[in-house]
Amino acid sequence: MKKFDPKQLSYFTGTGKYYRINRRHLLTDGTKYLAEEVECFWLMDAIASHLCEIGTEDWFVLVRMAVAQGRAVMIYEDGNGNEHARQEIPYTDFPLTSITLYACWDGKHWVIMLPSEY
Repeated sequence: MKKFDPKQLSYFTGTGKYYRINRRHLLTDGTKYLAEEVECFWLMDAIASHLCEIGTEDWFVLVRMAVAQGRAVMIYEDGNGNEHARQEIPYTDFPLTSITLYACWDGKHWVIMLPSEY
């Protein structure tokens, strides 16, 4: 894994381009940077798969991931503390102890973004 500086994530505000990860899911500049630098496209895929199950009734989903001792828990909620889904990750080398990402439905795609890009 590359040497990752998490402070770099705060420099992403808005996005200049969207990056398709599949037919209905897009990454922003910031989430693409995160996925490439930390080699965590698995995280984006996990989010995308849960967004398909959650559906588009709520246009906003907050994704929190907590990491401890090489394991992680991902919680998908509506931003008001109401949980949509939860996923246990049995092994990860993700370098942060936690991260929060947002996903917004634009009418055609789920856009996965950093909070600073919202």
